[in-house]
Amino acid sequence: MLSLNNLKSSSWSRLKSKRLWRWVGSWKWSHCGRWLNWQNCRAGWGMWPWFEWGQTPLFRRMPKLKWFSNVNFTIKYSVVNVSDLEMLAQKGITEITKEVLLENLLVRNKNFKVKVLGDWEITSKISLKVNKITPSAQDKIIASGGSVELI
Repeated sequence: MLSLNNLKSSSWSRLKSKRLWRWVGSWKWSHCGRWLNWQNCRAGWGMWPWFEWGQTPLFRRMPKLKWFSNVNFTIKYSVVNVSDLEMLAQKGITEITKEVLLENLLVRNKNFKVKVLGDWEITSKISLKVNKITPSAQDKIIASGGSVELI
């Protein structure tokens, strides 16, 4: 007969739980075989390289910064001064284009556009074909009898 004084639990109802973590030394824990079943131990597992473990990712932080600008859309110029054009005119070159500036090593990168700054006086008559020019440089070239054409 079943009564309160002779109740007994089943043999499987109070199994001792597996001890998964155990302190084994002065500074480390033993995993006791638990690592074998974790996600990191499976073949093909890997976090993508830009994952930052809970921190706001870089691609979400960047547009919020005031100094951020996309370098893919910036126009890059090689700067040439009017004094450099005066030196070319003294050599006998009166028609100045980007190719002439590349030959004379005044412009190093052929992919950049050319911009002329007016930091010096010019006395020679030249014909200039560039992408951009400052108003002061344009006034100095026209005042010396030359012409400016924007590409």
